[in-house]
Formats: sequence, C-alpha cells, structure tokens
Amino acid sequence: MDESLKRTPLYEYHLKLGARMVPFGGWEMPVQYSSVIEEHRTVRQAAGLFDVSHMGEFEVSGPQALDLIQLVTTNNAAKLAVGQVQYSLMCYENGNVVDDILVYRLGENRYWLVVNAGNTQKDWEWINVARQRAGLHNVELSNRSDEIALLALQGPKAEEILQPLAQGVALAQMEPFTLKTGVTVAGVQTLVISRTGYTGEDGFEIYVKAEDAAALWETLLEAGEEEGLLPCGLGARDTLRFEAKLPLYGHEISDQHNPLEAGLGFAVKLKKGVDFIGREALAKLKEQGLARKLVGIEMIDRGIPRQGYPVAVGGEIVGEVTTGSFSPTLEKNIGLAYVPVAYSNVGTEVEVIIRGRPLKARVVETPFYRSPHKR
Repeated sequence: MDESLKRTPLYEYHLKLGARMVPFGGWEMPVQYSSVIEEHRTVRQAAGLFDVSHMGEFEVSGPQALDLIQLVTTNNAAKLAVGQVQYSLMCYENGNVVDDILVYRLGENRYWLVVNAGNTQKDWEWINVARQRAGLHNVELSNRSDEIALLALQGPKAEEILQPLAQGVALAQMEPFTLKTGVTVAGVQTLVISRTGYTGEDGFEIYVKAEDAAALWETLLEAGEEEGLLPCGLGARDTLRFEAKLPLYGHEISDQHNPLEAGLGFAVKLKKGVDFIGREALAKLKEQGLARKLVGIEMIDRGIPRQGYPVAVGGEIVGEVTTGSFSPTLEKNIGLAYVPVAYSNVGTEVEVIIRGRPLKARVVETPFYRSPHKR
C-alpha cells in the first residue's frame, strides 16, 4: 500500500478484524470485512458500524460565521437553530459543485462544516479564499480534521444499541438532522452526536477526539453483538447510499455537474436573501431549463452498469453512468446516469454499453429504496 496514504486512528483494529484495505480519497480505508453484500444487508436489517474518520471537519466561529457560511453554501443556513444540521453544497461561480457538505450549528456563532475526505484540502482553501475576497475579518476558521474521529452507527437497531451506553441524551427524542453535545458514550466524552445517516437507514454519527476512537469502537461492537451489529466497510456504504440515491462526490456531483441536474435543488435556495457563490449561474440554469438530468436505470438485459459506462438511445451515445451495481436489497442490477431531459421520463428505454455491447435498460423511479424503518 502507498505509504503516503493517511490512516485513521482505527487502522490497527481494521487489520485485526481482517478488513481488506484500499486507497480512498488519500486514505487507507476498509472496503469490507466479511462481504459487501452481508454488511449491506446487516445495515438494512440490524446495524453496522463504520469508521468514517477520514471525513473533514472545519469549525467556523465568530460574529461573521453565518455570513461566511451563507456566502459559500447554496442552502439557507440562517434557518438553522442551535442543535440542527443541514445538507448543503458549495459551488463554483459557474454553478458546478465544489463539494456537498453538512452544516452543524453548535452554538450562537459556532458551526461545523463536515466535508468529503478527498476534498478536505481543496475545500479548506476555497473557503479561506472566499473569506479573504469578501473581507470577512470577524470570523475564525479552524481545520479540526486531524484531531477528530467519526464513527457512524447505522441501521434500524442503532438507537437500541446506542441508548444504554449514552448518558445525557434521550435518543428517541432526537429528530433527524439534529445534534447533541455534552453526551458521554460508554465513558467517552463525545464532541457531537448527530442523526443524519448516509445509508438510507436511521443512524447516528459520533464525533470524538481521535485518541478516544479505539475504545469507543471496541465497546460499540461488543455492545451490539447480540443485536447482530457488524463492522462495515466503504463497499457497503457505497451500495447503501446508492440505493437511497444519496450522491457521492466524483460520481453524481463534481466540478462537471451542477446541483439542479443532480436532483439537489431542494438544497439550493436562490431566494435566501443573500448572494452566494454560483447563485447567478444556477438562477440562469433554472430559468433556461436543464439540458440533462440524473435518473435511475434498471437493467433489462443481463449486465451491471458501472461508473463511466456510456448510455445510448437508438445507437447514439447520449449520457453516462455515474454509479451502478447489483442491488443487495432489490436483487437487481441498477444504476444512476445522466441523460438528456428528453430521455429522463420513467419507463424510457435506453441502452448501457457494456464491454462494447448495447444492453437494454429502462429509466425507473428513484430512490430505488425507501426504508420502512427510517424515522
């Protein structure tokens, strides 16, 4: 493995559990422990524990903290009450995506921005340049990524497993996209606990100091053993989020895609009352109408649509697959793809070019999966 890759505080524990390690976003991460399908189905039916300590965390504080966040994000962070979390995006001036992020409001003038691992340095530089250009001097920025570890406990039994260990919080009273501070879990003082999820299931994100991650990881796995809790890798995390049509940077969103064509218009508030980077371009796109859309496809012929495979209509290439795999929940071969708006209606037949062969597929409704357990 490349020695330049970063490792999370749980690296040795992943090796001990027999994880297969792969490079991801500049990190050496576990892709699976048993099998992707087993881990995927365990999260759908019981619970899985993920090490996502590679994610980046920036703290934004001070009198102009909200001004900076409003400038660099598409959603309206002014609507956040203390203790709430918001999905948002950062865009370039042309409207394409810098990254998708979570905005945590921790206090009156204190926020966290949680960013994708592979984009941490790029995002940090982007936000700092934006601050300087806007002359926002009464705001403090701190990159806390290296000092924070993040464990994600996901699945319908997550609350049942976590509550006996958690002091200072009634998890049943935590609504989706809320956070709590000052919570102790199994003797570990957490920094933040939130309830967002990136699997299509209910679940919790537990942010702790890096040095506390190992003790919490072991305790959670032991506490959840009777409920069927398994350690899970990035392989299952990808198939889980994909079934729920949750975007992944570098696939559904990138500097080549805008939030509107990705179906993320709900997080773009053009009328939030303040200007933000990319607003003018996005407003123009909305007025003119989109040229392409992200759609779900289901294979009719036998074959798996993989990222980068061309999508054709009548022999003419019109689009490209962004993510595709066998769905462990639906037991079908499915994918997400960008196609011209004219071919985006449910039921439209297309072809996916797999190893030079055009194989039949159809556009279907998304998300592919909606959890019967989710709050």
